[in-house]
Amino acid sequence: MERDELSAILLSAPGWARVGLTMPDAHIRERAADTLAATIIEKLQGVPAPDVNQLRLPL
Repeated sequence: MERDELSAILLSAPGWARVGLTMPDAHIRERAADTLAATIIEKLQGVPAPDVNQLRLPL
């Protein structure tokens, strides 16, 4: 992977996640890091990652 490709992937991540890494709240930082990681994986694999805002309902 090239540096330019990774930069483009990071810039395509949701804005709140990029800003969330700088928040003082550890929970928000963890959610932001998870969202950024999911964005990178999604773009590299070409498979859409699950929406982090989707509620998980028991079956």
